[in-house]
Amino acid sequence: MRVFTNIESRPNRRGAYAGALLLSIAAVMGGAMLAHGQQNSGPTPSQPGAEVYFVDLKDGATIPAKTTIYFGLRNMGVAPAGSDRDNSGHHHLLIDTDLPPLNQPIPADFNHLHFGAGQTEAEITLNPGEHTLQLVMGDKDHVPHNPPVMSPRIKVRVEGNPGVVTSGGPTPSGSGAEVYFSDLKDGAVIGPKTTIYFGLRNMGVAPAGSDRENAGHHHLLIDTELPPLDQPIPSDFNHLHFGAGQTEAEVSLKHGEHTLQLLMGDKDHVPHTPPVYSQRIKVRVVDPSLRKPSPPDARVYFVGLKDWSVLPQQATIRFGLVNMGVAPAGIEKANTGHHHLLIDTKVPPLDEPIPSDFNHLHFGAGQTEATVTLPLGTHTLQLLLGDENHVPHNPPVMSKPIKVIVTKTGRR
Repeated sequence: MRVFTNIESRPNRRGAYAGALLLSIAAVMGGAMLAHGQQNSGPTPSQPGAEVYFVDLKDGATIPAKTTIYFGLRNMGVAPAGSDRDNSGHHHLLIDTDLPPLNQPIPADFNHLHFGAGQTEAEITLNPGEHTLQLVMGDKDHVPHNPPVMSPRIKVRVEGNPGVVTSGGPTPSGSGAEVYFSDLKDGAVIGPKTTIYFGLRNMGVAPAGSDRENAGHHHLLIDTELPPLDQPIPSDFNHLHFGAGQTEAEVSLKHGEHTLQLLMGDKDHVPHTPPVYSQRIKVRVVDPSLRKPSPPDARVYFVGLKDWSVLPQQATIRFGLVNMGVAPAGIEKANTGHHHLLIDTKVPPLDEPIPSDFNHLHFGAGQTEATVTLPLGTHTLQLLLGDENHVPHNPPVMSKPIKVIVTKTGRR
């Protein structure tokens, strides 16, 4: 993940991710973190000896303005956000901020960077001067573990770098001014036509041509780098102007990956000093009309599992596939897909990406089996194949739903 931004403090609200169904995918993942005891922590336990740390970065180090930070982990595994896997979590990098409440979801802003896709490194850009860095692990819901697993807070010094632009045009921006995407995160999957909402703090919105103090209007940069910050922002398909003072826009994007970034401009469309711009994020656009074709005789099925089978609470479920190949998510190859296990749910819309939650388990690494934990009782299981963007094929390749009975012993 690349984060290109000036780091400043931002408040943010983030709802907790909850699920009624207890499920966990068993996996052996090396690593772990140093657990610091705290009384107020989240509900997910951490293993003794778990430790998270910076790799090759020491307290007092001098680093360039743009640098890659590597995250180390011992006695604990890395798992993406939303994955309910024992003794695992995902990284959060805290920049120039104190620890947040340890019994609540970690905020998501420029001071609290989330790596919910399971990343173990990040390229960040910092202003010249002194900064503090700290790592905190979060569970599937972004809540620190109990006890919390976090690194010591270290100080680093950033040398002045001519490649980092801190000045723009003649119009000053207010202290603490920031622009950001509302409800749109790095790595999000969106449709080809979507409404993007612009957030703004400590600054006002004013139409182009309006000479109002501490105000400006939005520009959306699509698939392009920042333009020269001391000149008028270009106006083309890659630089969309909202000079009427709009705070949202419906945009149409082609199927595939794109980058988005917001940049404020003054009455003359020139960035402020210092410039006010958001982090540059990546989004994946999935066009349902471009569903991948599947062979008419393709079939996915459960191996050795029949309707009304009796299972123990922790059971390994194996997936079979006929006349199609398995390919991990993100890999575009004809006549392939990856498995999704639906638990106690109906088939989702077939022209949208399959949801990722406790009822829709993704096996985007190309797995052909999974160990799951189910509550006692009767459950419905079904397999559904998805393409590189998690969208079902046309026609969809899915098994018939089956009923299973879960008992303590795995026997009636």
